[in-house]
Amino acid sequence: MQQIIRHFTDDDLYKFTMCCAVIENYPRTQVRYRFIDRGGTVYPDGFVNELRRQIEMLENLQITADEILFMRKKCRYIPAWFYDFLKGFRYDSSLVTIRQDASGKLDIIFEGSWCHTILLEVKVLAIVSELYYMMTGQHRCFDYDAYYEKSWNKAERLIKAGCVFSDFGTRRRASFAAQDTVVRAMSECQKAMPCSAGRFVGTSNVYMAMKYDMTPVGTMAHEFVCAIAGMYGPQMSNHIAMEKWRSTYRGALGTFLYDTYGWRIFSLNFSEDYANMFKGLRVDSGDNFKELDRIVDKYKSLGIDPCTKQVVFSNALNVDRALEIQRYAKDRCIPSFGIGTHFTNDFSGVMPLNIVIKLVDVKITESWPFYCHTCKLSEDKGKYTGLPDVVDCFMKILHLYDSDK
Repeated sequence: MQQIIRHFTDDDLYKFTMCCAVIENYPRTQVRYRFIDRGGTVYPDGFVNELRRQIEMLENLQITADEILFMRKKCRYIPAWFYDFLKGFRYDSSLVTIRQDASGKLDIIFEGSWCHTILLEVKVLAIVSELYYMMTGQHRCFDYDAYYEKSWNKAERLIKAGCVFSDFGTRRRASFAAQDTVVRAMSECQKAMPCSAGRFVGTSNVYMAMKYDMTPVGTMAHEFVCAIAGMYGPQMSNHIAMEKWRSTYRGALGTFLYDTYGWRIFSLNFSEDYANMFKGLRVDSGDNFKELDRIVDKYKSLGIDPCTKQVVFSNALNVDRALEIQRYAKDRCIPSFGIGTHFTNDFSGVMPLNIVIKLVDVKITESWPFYCHTCKLSEDKGKYTGLPDVVDCFMKILHLYDSDK
């Protein structure tokens, strides 16, 4: 079977920006990640062997001079030293443990230094997703000509409605070709509608952005806050994360993902200085409309006009939901949309995998004799990740049992 991931930058921008922040702030931190299949998928016999081979083939990837040149041009906020790190970076498959039990369920664990394991997540998820469709034969029904037309129509509807949107679909894409088709169709649709109010502004995938001369988009993920919470406690983890992000990027990449431990605890940490400093917030769980109302009220309470702030919506969106949010949000903030699976895994008759990889354990340095558990508590209980007793402990610490969040 051919190698699924063939380009070093076939990855989401936020993995690179977080890797840079990790090296600058937590260069000795050790972590564990665990694969979670929320759908309980039964994988085909032999899946684990081919998956292991695909991960081993990541070791032959090296960033190219063209990829570095593109990132330097488009990502000026990334410090120059980080590209020297990427030049020398090699994937290490020994950091990955994979098992498949008798029932076909899959277990994947990454363990090692944070700065070396962090770049595995998106690539491994993309491999699992594409490999599943290949080994089950579902890839044979992928009609890419029809998918181009379908993707163009999605982009056209969003652009006509005034939506500013981007592709966030690398992790659970049906295939590399599916994401390539989406970005090509949407970028060409945008060029055909240059005067429209809406815009397709880019993709989270750095390689796709380079191929189509677009801007790679993205900032951070929950793992940054989760790891800090595991090391120092969840009460101030958002505060510490905002401060570290600010110091690393000097005000660039100013969209903060706030829902790691829910709105209530974040709001207590979101003081006027941070509210002014960050360009906006990202909504990734909960009721999109209620979350926006909370954000608007918070900005108003700080004397800040919410219409000057960007709110990025990325919570299980499709075109219809984005259009509803646009109508509600356009006079309340500067709305934009990051749409993932609905863009890159929307073939008729094909069910997208509901898979994630989450950071679950952390220790401050390699000399610590033990790991500290961590978890994620979003605005949706279905998105909680972590051991039940860890979730319970964090909820007690944050007094979430005493509130409606």
